[in-house]
Amino acid sequence: MSVFRSIVFSAVLAGIVAGAATTAVQMVGTVKLIQQAEVYEKKAEAPAPAATPAAAPAASGHDHGGHQQAAAHDHGGEWEPEEGFQRNAFTAGANVLTAIGFALLLAGIFALRGRPVDWREGLFWGLGGFVVFVAAPGLGLPPEVPGQPVADLTLRQTWWIATAVATAGGLALLVFRRASWAALLGLGLIVLPHLIGAPQAPAGHTEVPESLAHSFVVAATITGLIFWAVLGVVTSLAYGRIARA
Repeated sequence: MSVFRSIVFSAVLAGIVAGAATTAVQMVGTVKLIQQAEVYEKKAEAPAPAATPAAAPAASGHDHGGHQQAAAHDHGGEWEPEEGFQRNAFTAGANVLTAIGFALLLAGIFALRGRPVDWREGLFWGLGGFVVFVAAPGLGLPPEVPGQPVADLTLRQTWWIATAVATAGGLALLVFRRASWAALLGLGLIVLPHLIGAPQAPAGHTEVPESLAHSFVVAATITGLIFWAVLGVVTSLAYGRIARA
């Protein structure tokens, strides 16, 4: 029970720290780029103004008011958090919960190692997580801003999960198996998803500038690197201290 408690407590602590740090980085990076892209997305989705009839019946004034009310109801759509504090709070909460989940995975690995894990080894595991969950999937499915055409969601999720699993297995063989067959198999697993290829987005026009999309890919990748580096280091320090206590 003490091991389980150490895993949970250290994961929660590391998740809060890494989630808060990631949110701070996002506020000055990816969030601003997303907001810029949303302007182009809304501009592309805005309906063209309807032509005004040359002559309208006397009762058209009442009908026009009714159509305006119906349109207002149609634009209700699904709920979204309001800009500002509410949206930032939901972003921070999602980051913390995601960080806690990954920290549980890291702390569980540290517990299985059966020996103290210092911050350098924690950083090593964090960089491994970056490669598995950010870098490798991002080669085929780079982060997209709103307004960009994307492939089918199910196909993207399937390829992303398969790539993460294959990359994790390949890295494990390369690091923990000192044999030529393991190195070849590990490299094969890492390369295989990219040989198969990620699902491609359908051809279509987008109002989002290419420079904005490129900046978002760079910012999201840097944010992911910071997230995993902080998570690995803080999880190793927290788990080591709580387990000793």
